[in-house]
Amino acid sequence: MDSEKIIKTITEYSEKCIRAAREITDRFDHTDRIFLLFTLVFMSAFIAASSPFSARHPETFAAGTSNEAGIYIVGVPASEEQGEAGLKAVQTGSVVRGTPVNRLPGYTEVDGVKYLRVENKKDGQNVLGPELIRYYMREDQLAASADDVVRESEVYVRTPATIYAEESGPAIASFAPKGSCLKVAGYDRLDRNGMVNKYKVEYAEGDVISEGYVYGKYMTDTQEKADAVYNDNGIYDKVKKDKYSMNLYGGKAKNLDYYPYEKPVIEGNEFCSNARTMYLNCAAAVNPDPYIKIINDTDCNAVVVDIKDGVLAYKSEVAKELSPRSYKTAYVSAEEYAGGINKLRETGVYLIGRIVVFNDPIYAKDHPKDCIKYGGSTYWPSAYSRNVWEYNVRLAQEAVALYGFNEIQFDYVRFPEDSYSMSKSGSANFRNKYDEEKGQAVQNFCFYAADQIHEAGAYFSVDVFGESAYGYMTAYGQYWPGISNIVDAISAMPYTDHTGGEGAWRDPYKTVRSWAKRAKKGQDYLEHPAAARTWITGYDTPYWAPEVNYGKKELRAQVRALEDAGLTGGFIPWNSQNNLAKYKQYKKVWNE
Repeated sequence: MDSEKIIKTITEYSEKCIRAAREITDRFDHTDRIFLLFTLVFMSAFIAASSPFSARHPETFAAGTSNEAGIYIVGVPASEEQGEAGLKAVQTGSVVRGTPVNRLPGYTEVDGVKYLRVENKKDGQNVLGPELIRYYMREDQLAASADDVVRESEVYVRTPATIYAEESGPAIASFAPKGSCLKVAGYDRLDRNGMVNKYKVEYAEGDVISEGYVYGKYMTDTQEKADAVYNDNGIYDKVKKDKYSMNLYGGKAKNLDYYPYEKPVIEGNEFCSNARTMYLNCAAAVNPDPYIKIINDTDCNAVVVDIKDGVLAYKSEVAKELSPRSYKTAYVSAEEYAGGINKLRETGVYLIGRIVVFNDPIYAKDHPKDCIKYGGSTYWPSAYSRNVWEYNVRLAQEAVALYGFNEIQFDYVRFPEDSYSMSKSGSANFRNKYDEEKGQAVQNFCFYAADQIHEAGAYFSVDVFGESAYGYMTAYGQYWPGISNIVDAISAMPYTDHTGGEGAWRDPYKTVRSWAKRAKKGQDYLEHPAAARTWITGYDTPYWAPEVNYGKKELRAQVRALEDAGLTGGFIPWNSQNNLAKYKQYKKVWNE
């Protein structure tokens, strides 16, 4: 029986009830008769309105274990005889999970599954399709409340994921390696595609079961998908061949995650894809006037400004809480630092805040247990330490909020240079709580930092050694494709007195182009590589005994080498002292 017949039956039944009520009330006096009549009529109307086949139904929501719920039409194929046995449900489309839909009178069952009639009106039209067609959804894909639309009971970790202590913010509770199964206890919200932003999950550490949050984008719905490696574009076949001739103790490139991530577009913050960049240390950032004159006279469109390089640039409230020594030794007050940053912003340049992460001896004095212990020394905060992760990310978020940086650049995202000898000795305590390889720790940190910095409204870049592009995992945990896959910009340091062997600094074009061709190969592994914004040599070489004066010609040669090799993300001349005479000499290098 279809819905129209059901409604007709209910109406006829209601009319009979009313007629019967009148016959009954004739036996009572006038006052009692009116009261009884109204009571019976009200009860009849209530029964009809309460029926599951009523013409008015409460709003419901598309639900399920995936981001979409199916829309069906139900009917009998022309080749089959009429009758319920011949009913077929055919999916004709889908709606995003969480979409509100209106229940209409009528339902039917096909192969034991109940399908409910629905509509979703916008501007008077049913957005599910033509008005003349009846649309149905499975009963198990409808929820009475928007809070009940996510039906997953467990999720599987496709990409190693940080477990957060709270629904929002950078506080870290634990870590879930690839292939883990997590029980779902809730979620925060759905995006416009019906995907869960963060799941609330249960996780175990020893015998203790706790709750935390993981980003849904790193989860999948089956163990098989979680265990699989991404190889759709053949990247896994490539990276598993990238090995060094001996064990460097940095891990294996094939053990990193290469699932492709599209770079974000942050509203109101346009990414600088071809940055002609100037670097300013703390002192220059606080007193930027002479450098601003150069910026105004050139096509310089971006500036890297130190936030932390050994000494913290300003008295940060985050540091006051997490690294008191850093707070006490800060270069200037937060207000003095703001004065210089505001002047730079007025020029219209894209502002990049630089933070040296794991090479932080001041933080190390405050927190020796977060540092690598080797030979009695604890000078280098470990890339395995989640406390160090959180401290630097909170600094980044604070700097974005206070000073409006367009981008945060992390430097020293690695283990120490002598990690090989430390590891080979077997006597170093790296504080490796979650049994990660060095390369995995670096990549997992990049995932964490990217998510948090993007949510703060800024882009995220990472500095790497030039060696990271050489086609193997380095001893200190850097591997080009594993980092470029995550960050918005990758800034290598192929300085000509560090790269290419003895005397390489005498031919900056040849040296840089040879390196850049290897970096471009790593970029081509990826579907969405980071912008390659490269540090170039902006000082006389070699730095330990200068014999070649690097002027405009030498810098332009390096820029041309990058572009000729296909690295077009821009450049940053490195001059740690911000030598003003050099910068004046380089003025034309920043021009197009």
